[in-house]
Amino acid sequence: MIGDPTAALTEEKIRLLIVDDHPIVRLGLAALLSLQDDIEIVGTAEGGQAALNLLKSFAVDIILLDLRMPGFSGIQTLEKTRALAPKARAIILSSFECDEEIYAAVKAGAQGYLHKEAPAEDILRAIRSVRAGRQAFPRRIAERLSCDRMTAGLSPREREVLELVAKGLTNKEVANTLQISQFTVRNHLNHITGKLEVTDRTEAIFVAIQTGIITV
Repeated sequence: MIGDPTAALTEEKIRLLIVDDHPIVRLGLAALLSLQDDIEIVGTAEGGQAALNLLKSFAVDIILLDLRMPGFSGIQTLEKTRALAPKARAIILSSFECDEEIYAAVKAGAQGYLHKEAPAEDILRAIRSVRAGRQAFPRRIAERLSCDRMTAGLSPREREVLELVAKGLTNKEVANTLQISQFTVRNHLNHITGKLEVTDRTEAIFVAIQTGIITV
């Protein structure tokens, strides 16, 4: 965790906190954004708890926040930030574009979304837009958010299967519980890992719990 107690708190500058568990991402963003005359890097944090600790000591306008992190996920960090720093606005920074994660992040208070490979000008535009009170979602995501609920995420049956797997049930036990075939269970799990952009069921469970898709 890096904090700068001498960071300027003037209204002219956008006070920015960068939260990501990859050092190269934190350092790269900090190096890029610190060159801007209207942005002050208040601090960087490797995870949710470190970010919350910084928010107790520094005034922050914008948080660039990774979603998938050890410990507190981005969603959990957002929820805790509401009470700790209600004026801070969050922009999600992620390598993934999973509908359920984005929906959960918006529900938790996120005001924007950026892919980690976004051009520098897109990152700067998003930061300035959100600071000005606007949202900053790419058009394709904004269109999906305009629906009452994102429809490209997990189906109710897929969530049901994943919840049972997360509780430790085998494919056979899930099949017996839901009165479906083991082949159907395997198909559901394949669809789930594809939609969540993960490689296996263990990672799917981790991501689903972290983002609030399922509860166990």
